[in-house]
Amino acid sequence: MITPIQGFSKLTKAEKINWLADNYTHNPKRTKELLKIYWNNDEELQKLHDEFIENTITNYYLPLGIAPNFLINNKLYAIPMAIEESSVVAAASKAAKFWLSRGGFKTTVLGTEKVGQVHFIYKGDEKKLNNFFSSIKPLLFSESNPLTVNMKKRGGGITNIELRNKTSDLENYYQLHCTFETLDAMGANFINSCLEQFAKTLKKEALLYSDFSETEKNIEVVMSILSNYAPNCIVRAEVSCKVEELNEDPNISSNELAHKLVQAVTIAKIEPYRAVTHNKGIMNGIDAVILATGNDFRAVEAGIHAYASKNGRYTSLTNACIEGDVFKFWLEIPLALGTVGGLTNLHPLVKTALDILQKPSAKELMQIVAVAGLAQNFAALRSLVTTGIQEGHMKMHLLNILNQLGANEEEKKQLTEHFKTHTVSHRSVTSAYESLKND
Repeated sequence: MITPIQGFSKLTKAEKINWLADNYTHNPKRTKELLKIYWNNDEELQKLHDEFIENTITNYYLPLGIAPNFLINNKLYAIPMAIEESSVVAAASKAAKFWLSRGGFKTTVLGTEKVGQVHFIYKGDEKKLNNFFSSIKPLLFSESNPLTVNMKKRGGGITNIELRNKTSDLENYYQLHCTFETLDAMGANFINSCLEQFAKTLKKEALLYSDFSETEKNIEVVMSILSNYAPNCIVRAEVSCKVEELNEDPNISSNELAHKLVQAVTIAKIEPYRAVTHNKGIMNGIDAVILATGNDFRAVEAGIHAYASKNGRYTSLTNACIEGDVFKFWLEIPLALGTVGGLTNLHPLVKTALDILQKPSAKELMQIVAVAGLAQNFAALRSLVTTGIQEGHMKMHLLNILNQLGANEEEKKQLTEHFKTHTVSHRSVTSAYESLKND
């Protein structure tokens, strides 16, 4: 029986591995060997990785691929993508090549406003609270000056602070709804520091406010935290071409393909079951670039999916239409990203990825990431309404299956050639592999 361990965080990495392997794995010797295989031989680099999080035992690798030929606002990019799923990089690359000869992608940053809130309980007269807030609002700004001075020098800072009454949702619940401009930083630490200062000022000044009763003076701050929902930090990405230029497949007309693409998006607009998978495909492209550039994909995912539900029902993030003889395809999404701070200044591969992207500003990275999502969705939809998703996906997955089966290089070569003209499934690959081995 395994017993709880005390002081695990104080053990060395080797001691952590030994305890974990001996107590929780079926083959402790192999586990220990495997975890050490993934250590970096460069001790300084490994120490850097170890200090990113707590209780590290090894590194967990994802493939880093490149999707080339992305023409964005007439500038050519090769986009780094960190992801484990077969066909994502290939699909993005194919979409990039397709739109390269059709004018490329056009992008616009529509806003960069980020949000944080101080959530508090106030038991008293709302009018008095409004008057109190008006009186201390300048102080909220001034007492946060030590935190904002450097950001303001660069053109950012706190843009507004509002008092919001939320008592219709929760008794006695109010909030300071605060907006920020954080420029090339994602800004989470900056925003949270400002919010905590606002909370201190709020509580301190309430105790001194003469119009408050004793009960009203005791404002209870529940929490002060940024929001990962940033509906005013928006980027738009779009592509368009004449309908007659849309298709490269002799088995379907350009006009039919255009209408099928519009129908596919419309279905994702009205059917949440389809919308979730539709948007997951968009996130395949977005998350891969977010990971490669050291940003927080969980925050981005949460914010984007909230945005997909902003009208009360979960719906497609992309849009498509035919106007006259022109096919148009676009998306607008919230993206709160950074190109300075956090891992962007620490992780060597993150720095390399940003270098490959020609050292973008946060606004430029927003546009690149949005394009990756749009390209991924276009590639997926085009496959879905023509050959189906499995033909391309399973051919990309073929090597994974062969590796699972233990195929050698010559067997891989022969079976790859075989499946150029045969349907790929786990059963068919296994059968073909066994037949090859028995010949």
